[in-house]
Amino acid sequence: MPEHIPDARSGFTGRVALVTGAGQGIGAAVAEALAAEGAHVVAADRTPAGVGRLAAEWRELAAKDGSDAPRTGTVTALALDVTDRSAVEAAVERIERDHGPVEILVNVAGILRPGAAAEITDTDWADTFAVNTTGVLHTARAVAPRMAARGRGSVVTVGSNAAGVPRTGMAAYAASKAAAAMYTKCLGLELARTGVRCNIVAPGSTDTAMQRALWTDDEAPRRVIEGDPGTYRTGIPLGRIAEPRDIAEAVVFLASDRARHITMQELYVDGGATLR
Repeated sequence: MPEHIPDARSGFTGRVALVTGAGQGIGAAVAEALAAEGAHVVAADRTPAGVGRLAAEWRELAAKDGSDAPRTGTVTALALDVTDRSAVEAAVERIERDHGPVEILVNVAGILRPGAAAEITDTDWADTFAVNTTGVLHTARAVAPRMAARGRGSVVTVGSNAAGVPRTGMAAYAASKAAAAMYTKCLGLELARTGVRCNIVAPGSTDTAMQRALWTDDEAPRRVIEGDPGTYRTGIPLGRIAEPRDIAEAVVFLASDRARHITMQELYVDGGATLR
């Protein structure tokens, strides 16, 4: 069951947020964190089971709240494939009709297809960019002009520290995240005069299903923390692998009014792994 920690300072109460990739991991944590602060969250994912479960948990939480309990936001599940431009545009139109203007867009949907840079298949390359990069284009193109017309809005793209530091076996993923980050910054520059802010949160190793899929033995977490000279990878100075909520907290801050003078920034949340 998600934690119930509202915070009125951020100004999310009653605002509509669209979070992609919300079926698990970082996306689910972001959806929970925004709802806990009062937002009406549309949690979207290509696989409906995860977002359906999340929405059901929040309905149960609301039903248990007494009259004296702090009011949380809501979570509505949405099956959505961000690679489908028409589906994204139709979904945004429906969200705004049924729930109100989308004031917060968080792009989390992503896939990882490991492979050597010179050996990755055309299919894996194309699929990775379709979700990680073109998916961001589709959602931003559907939402950002509406935000700009209203003179208000925040776009946060969840990228990766791999976008700024080369990784062995992750060429397609790193390249797609770098492209998504630069697209988000360019969008932020073009929309700045309208009052719409666009930022990136770049996680490092985070305890998600995607991260665990890379682990081949019980020593893998230790190698992530301590570093692996064989793959030219530094460790994590803070000595821990991030939890999804660590990333969600950074997203919530950048999406909030507390970050009202921050745009086109890329915030690394990786325990110091990139030594920046």
